[in-house]
Amino acid sequence: MEIVALIIFFIAVLFIARSVKVVPQQNAWVVERLGRYHATLAPGLNILVPFVDRLAYRHSLKEIPLDVPSQICITRDNTQLTVDGILYFQVTDAMRASYGSSNYILAITQLAQTTLRSVIGKMELDRTFEEREVINGSVVAALDEAALNWGVKVLRYEIKDLTPPAAILHSMQAQITAEREKRALIAASEGRRQEQINIATGEREAFIARSEGQKQAEINKAQGEAAAILAVAEATAGAIRQVAAAIQSPGGEQAVQLKVAEKAVEAYAQLAQKNNTMIVPGNMSEVSALVASAMALMRSPATHPGVARQA
Repeated sequence: MEIVALIIFFIAVLFIARSVKVVPQQNAWVVERLGRYHATLAPGLNILVPFVDRLAYRHSLKEIPLDVPSQICITRDNTQLTVDGILYFQVTDAMRASYGSSNYILAITQLAQTTLRSVIGKMELDRTFEEREVINGSVVAALDEAALNWGVKVLRYEIKDLTPPAAILHSMQAQITAEREKRALIAASEGRRQEQINIATGEREAFIARSEGQKQAEINKAQGEAAAILAVAEATAGAIRQVAAAIQSPGGEQAVQLKVAEKAVEAYAQLAQKNNTMIVPGNMSEVSALVASAMALMRSPATHPGVARQA
């Protein structure tokens, strides 16, 4: 009796184990019934028919990184290039992933390699280093179109490394060194050119400044001389006006005659010192005649230097 109870208990446990399935989150399990696809179990508790339903495939719906093995690609200019990349994909249809391909991971890896060789074969070596995003996008577009039948969504592809041969690396390094030396020489020549320009500009500005200073000095000197002449003229005019006013005042004419007489006497004295001769009036006792002669002498002191004296 106990043996029968144990057998029944064992059968019940086996029945429950085969009929109750708990699917984890972000997972999809494919169930076959009598050898044919029946359903895809969602996360949570699921009930199967024992010995009729069979859990055939289990798929993770998380994003999966897939390392694509490195390979040698030939560029458009016949240069070998070792390329290493990584692919990110996700299972979106568990039924297609189970029956669309016997091994979708291997299929994606092989397709990624062939697509990469095709894309790089259309580019020259220099462009492969500059167009990484273009290469990545081309690989993703080609894989995503083909992977639809496999229930897989290709999210992105990233090139990890591009390695040309050692000889090409040496040539590239020499080219980079030459380019840097060229830029250094150009920078030095530009510096010397700018230096010469600055020196010439400074000399030109200094010459202009000196000429402007000399010009301003000449202008100031001319203005000073003009101001001095104007001041002397104004002073002379003022003196003449004062003399004229004094002559018009009472006794002014007599003062002028006296001053003229004094000048005449001084002129006679100077003529005597220089042994000059001149014509003077015969009657020296008349003051008016003396003054008239002195006035005539003052009006033209230099017009009769060699006239003989009259007895």
